[in-house]
Amino acid sequence: MITHQAPNQSKTILPPPPPAATREQDDLLIYERFMRHLRNIPTSRTEIKVLSAIQFTADMLGQSDAHVANTLVDLGLRAPRMAFPADFLKFADQALMRNGWEVGGPSIALKELKVWWNKNGEDPFIAFQGNFDLVETRVTI
Repeated sequence: MITHQAPNQSKTILPPPPPAATREQDDLLIYERFMRHLRNIPTSRTEIKVLSAIQFTADMLGQSDAHVANTLVDLGLRAPRMAFPADFLKFADQALMRNGWEVGGPSIALKELKVWWNKNGEDPFIAFQGNFDLVETRVTI
């Protein structure tokens, strides 16, 4: 696994390439586009790099941001909540409120992401608040 940590920021774990035995074409394409775009984002904030790469990959492949983020989490991406699109966070929070055996319950990777979020200081009760941190541009005239 590749670990990236910027000063004064939480650690981000980038996913390794999908194993050849379980590799699906869709997973490989998402992984390649994500990793290729991640290097070209001119910012030092890891959360913004990951979010931008997820959104770029989704746009290039014509898929939803939530699907791309879920695929990357299944491959091993671990990042702060702020690095994920709001649609994925809504899906993850709803799934994590269910038991693992229920329909719509969390996958093993999603449970591991929740444990990782808890270890890295994310609010464990944020799902009950129902709001997501979004980057906003405010222009005053």
